[in-house]
Amino acid sequence: MSSRPPVHRARKRFGQNFLRDPGIISRIVRAIAPRPGERLVEIGPGQGALTEPLLDAAGHLEVIELDRDLIPGLRVQFFNYPGFVIHEGDALKFDFRALQGDGVPLRVVGNLPYNISTPLIVHLLQARGAVQDMHFMLQKEVVERLAASPGGADWGRLSVMAQYHCRVESLFVVPPEAFVPRPKVESAIVRLTPHAERPCPADDETLLFELVRQAFSQRRKTLRNNLKGRIEASALEVLEIDPGRRPQTLSVEEFVRIANHLAGAV
Repeated sequence: MSSRPPVHRARKRFGQNFLRDPGIISRIVRAIAPRPGERLVEIGPGQGALTEPLLDAAGHLEVIELDRDLIPGLRVQFFNYPGFVIHEGDALKFDFRALQGDGVPLRVVGNLPYNISTPLIVHLLQARGAVQDMHFMLQKEVVERLAASPGGADWGRLSVMAQYHCRVESLFVVPPEAFVPRPKVESAIVRLTPHAERPCPADDETLLFELVRQAFSQRRKTLRNNLKGRIEASALEVLEIDPGRRPQTLSVEEFVRIANHLAGAV
């Protein structure tokens, strides 16, 4: 058992909303299904709502916490857990590959501050070779973008990037009343599982994501106009992609098809 955490006032600059609902906490832990011997990493443990059940299940947990005022309380709260390790720092700058150490892939979890969720996911995708899976609580709108399908309003640059690298599953919604203080928006739990082998690998990933960024820079424009100067309409037709389509209608595979054509043309 852990000690009771000291009182801490949530800080707006860190985007802190502390999870309190026992039912939601249990549901998240069941979704993660941690087991002994796994290498779990929690981003932003806050006051330890998820930390204790994860430690109880896995026996070992490394946490990354930016708010130095929370760290003494976490040390006291989990002093009797020899497998509890704290890293003080910014997860956006953290080298997740360095935690893999013995080669066991990381299982990353966290209730992510809304203001850093997208750049943090991008950062973790860059370390995907070291990551087995990720379970995050995010703003519901972000989860909808991650798990979107081509043709919908939520399909965009983040959707393509995430689904190129991972299988994305939107698990369940978490209401504002599950937190203290209450956020002004709904949250949701998402599972990201990096592909063991990418279904449609790009020859040049940097080129692929430059292409996606350009395509979505003006969503209302057609590919003919959005990609002008990068690829001719006639070349798109050869690739069996109508240049009159808008970027939000293209699948990951179609973006990769265009990028691979451009990579071969260089």
